[in-house]
Amino acid sequence: MACIYVPWLLLTQILLQVAKHEAKVPAIIVFGDSSVDSGNNNQISTPLKSNFKPYGRDFAGGQPTGRFSNGRVPPDLISEAFGLKPSVPAYLDPKFGISDFVTGVCFASAGTGYDNATSDVLNVIPLWKEVEYYKEYQSKLRAYVGHHKARKILTEALYLISLGTNDFLENYYTIPRRQAQFTVQQYQDFLVELAENFLREIYSLGVRKISLTGVPPMGCLPLERATNFMNNHDCVEEYNNVAVEFNGKLNNMVAKLNQELPGYKILFTAKVYQFFYQIIRSPSSYGFDVAEVACCSTGTFEMSYLCNEDNPFTCTDASKYIFWDAFHPTDKTNQLIANILIPDLLKLFN
Repeated sequence: MACIYVPWLLLTQILLQVAKHEAKVPAIIVFGDSSVDSGNNNQISTPLKSNFKPYGRDFAGGQPTGRFSNGRVPPDLISEAFGLKPSVPAYLDPKFGISDFVTGVCFASAGTGYDNATSDVLNVIPLWKEVEYYKEYQSKLRAYVGHHKARKILTEALYLISLGTNDFLENYYTIPRRQAQFTVQQYQDFLVELAENFLREIYSLGVRKISLTGVPPMGCLPLERATNFMNNHDCVEEYNNVAVEFNGKLNNMVAKLNQELPGYKILFTAKVYQFFYQIIRSPSSYGFDVAEVACCSTGTFEMSYLCNEDNPFTCTDASKYIFWDAFHPTDKTNQLIANILIPDLLKLFN
């Protein structure tokens, strides 16, 4: 019996290891806005670009890529943590093709939102178009690796979704149209309905593993603080409260979909808001010197073309700053945020 039992035990262990290996996330696929865009806006006609220095100065090779950071964005860091490439390529980047997209691809567009009207503000890619690109990608992947392998990649891939901030800051609070139609609570409900429709649609396309990020403490972005004269340039807590309310509604919607749709596994990363807020309120605890303004230019309102190589005010060491430009975190902040997400993602999806 012993000589049979030992090989059987070894075989069981081997099979478990094989199963674990087979379940590994084979690709990172990204939808969203500038928090996760890796360069799609480079290829469209929009004023919202970052494919010039000093953007990307701390990225590998020191080159701007279209990421709104001095370095990487969270999907890059998550991809690396799953043993995949250290950066997720943009779908529209002509330097990449389907062979590069097998292990990950980004459809995100800086400036977009759940609301189509948000993408119209700066003429960027609406979320429905990101889904169309994803369908196109599915077809290309099937042609490249075959239907069976493509189905496995698409089903086992981890989908990172991050957007919503622009719906409030670029659209609702800036353009009168939506304020005339909705109270802010009604607009939150409208966005949650759009988010649910999106999540149901990609489920119908075979998506099963999702990490959904809500909106950050958007009242603490340098741009919002710079214009908050009445409160001595402190965070705009009205905006932060809206973010908390909206995130709570997203979380409830996600819980409903996880119950309703068989095999759907959506992780709503609620902890990002609180962690980001803690960093902003106690920067020295996380190794930062500056929270109120950004590294680039004067750090108060500049982003995109206003954050350029010719500006003499840009800081020399971005690691001392929470924000890179008036809207976006530095590489160091992105790493800290990714680091609190990665253990949960590995535990749930790997």
